[in-house]
Amino acid sequence: MGAVNTATALNCEDIAWFRDGASLAAAARGAAATLARRIGLNSHRAAEVALAVTEAATNVQRHADDGALLLRVVRSGDQAGVEFLTVDSGPGMTDVPAALADGSSSAGTLGIGLGAVARLADQFDLHSVPGRGTVMAAQFWPRTADGRAVVASRDLSTAAGVTRPISGETVCGDAWAVRTDDSVAAGDRPAILVMLCDGLGHGPLAARASQAAVKAFHDTRDLSPAGALGAIHLALRGTRGGAVAVARIEPAAGRVLYCGIGNVSGFLVGDDGRRALLSAPGIVGAQMRRLRTFEEALPAHGALVMHSDGLTERWDHGTLPGLLSHTPLVMAGQLLREAGVRRDDASVVVIKGAW
Repeated sequence: MGAVNTATALNCEDIAWFRDGASLAAAARGAAATLARRIGLNSHRAAEVALAVTEAATNVQRHADDGALLLRVVRSGDQAGVEFLTVDSGPGMTDVPAALADGSSSAGTLGIGLGAVARLADQFDLHSVPGRGTVMAAQFWPRTADGRAVVASRDLSTAAGVTRPISGETVCGDAWAVRTDDSVAAGDRPAILVMLCDGLGHGPLAARASQAAVKAFHDTRDLSPAGALGAIHLALRGTRGGAVAVARIEPAAGRVLYCGIGNVSGFLVGDDGRRALLSAPGIVGAQMRRLRTFEEALPAHGALVMHSDGLTERWDHGTLPGLLSHTPLVMAGQLLREAGVRRDDASVVVIKGAW
């Protein structure tokens, strides 16, 4: 499960992954309709959500290789919405604007077209690389009587992530969380803290460890990376333990502070490449050496990426043209598609637009 608590207070709850297959569209449609009603969307908006999810899932089912759809709840304050993410491994789109044009719909879909899906959504993003694959994300919020979304696009989070369980499991042993530190000088952008935990192994016991890490991260009053990691270490005693990293982004200072134990990968990515952030060996909750915090300058117009070893480090965002111009969720989805492995839980979180 992923959890976000940023300056815009956007939270997300992973609900389910739907895998490519003959029943993908039907299963996703039913789940979307049920989910929309459960969180309180009116019947008209719930029908729009179900329609958009069905079109997206049918498009994956009919035309994509190794496709999947993630459906989940997003929350901003007391408002709840529905979000979906589709990920596939090809064939990709050679002309995205044409695919989003009115009246454009691939054979076998509902016929409303991806452009209509984009209009029904309150936030929509799509990134596709021919020969590699496509990632599409959309959010649907309640709307006012005059058709405006109750959560404006400008209020959406600069942080997003994805978790995916190992094949054969329904729960993921990885988790991530984000919070802000508002104790900065007036006018400065708040510091942002990001945590990712990979609970040892997989299944419910690994999930128990990672959720204990999320709770400790949110509860601690020490908002330094080492202080937060120390609090998580205490909370994970008696669990399987895990690999954990905490980053603190300080936009006013133009820097990130990073402290990690175990196989969590951290990178600063920009137009000129990527820089790795260092973690030390050990197991949080069991064997943890003296903590060391590293400092790096934030890349201009770049992003912070953190992921578990359910993704290999062999991805190169330079081979995914235009990726840095997309939303954090689409970036996270593309990196999961590009580097994720099915023999382990996987998680990736991206922060961009925060500095």
